[in-house]
Amino acid sequence: MTMAYEHILAERQGAVLVLTLNRPDRLNAAPPALFDELRDALARLDGARAVLLAGAGRAFCSGADVGGGALGADDPGEATYAALTDQYNPTMLAIADLGVPVVSAVRGPAAGIGCSLALAADFCVASETAYFLQAFVNIGLVPDGGASWMLPRLIGRARAAEMMLLGERVPAAKALDWGMIHRVVADEALDAEALALATRLAAGPTVALGLMRRALGRAMESDYAAALSAEADAQRTARGSADSTEGGMAFLQKRKPAFQGR
Repeated sequence: MTMAYEHILAERQGAVLVLTLNRPDRLNAAPPALFDELRDALARLDGARAVLLAGAGRAFCSGADVGGGALGADDPGEATYAALTDQYNPTMLAIADLGVPVVSAVRGPAAGIGCSLALAADFCVASETAYFLQAFVNIGLVPDGGASWMLPRLIGRARAAEMMLLGERVPAAKALDWGMIHRVVADEALDAEALALATRLAAGPTVALGLMRRALGRAMESDYAAALSAEADAQRTARGSADSTEGGMAFLQKRKPAFQGR
């Protein structure tokens, strides 16, 4: 299955929906329309049980495309606000609320909102050439795409301040050491390693995995008692799934479960 878009490639590889930012001549700089296309594709899972986000060419995403749009508007501030609230932010929220796991494969720059997009995945796999950059301070802007929420939770306030206020590159090895990403692999191995991880997740109990990723997002904002209550609600839903029944039977029969994503 292949879906036709202008700025991204969307294709199924087994049970994985692979979404590739496809503007390699611009290092996959993302105009608002690209995020609209991502959101549209995410709404069309059509049975896909995991999503892989990648970038064509030598970059994941060099940030929002500021070559036109807001820069040419009569009121650049209002134009930027509208693009964020109407296009970029709804896509980031769609990723957060997705019912299947998300993997990102990063080579080269993941800058600006591209950094936020990469780190919005449950697992960020980076090549040795990858780096993560909050470049906003270098052009007199502030982080967006959820970076000010995401970074302190991933790496702590001090390191988040370092990224945001100094605007310096964080190479893949440092990002791994900081706990910001899942894994670093050789550049030539990135595509296969990321797809293998996404395929592994796609073979898991989809209902439970979706509940887990949503619970992780909410838990940062709740107290202990609220987290316990949310877990009980999620467990009730998971226990009612066909995959839970299959998992229990497989355990009793001492075999590997064959989850179907239901």
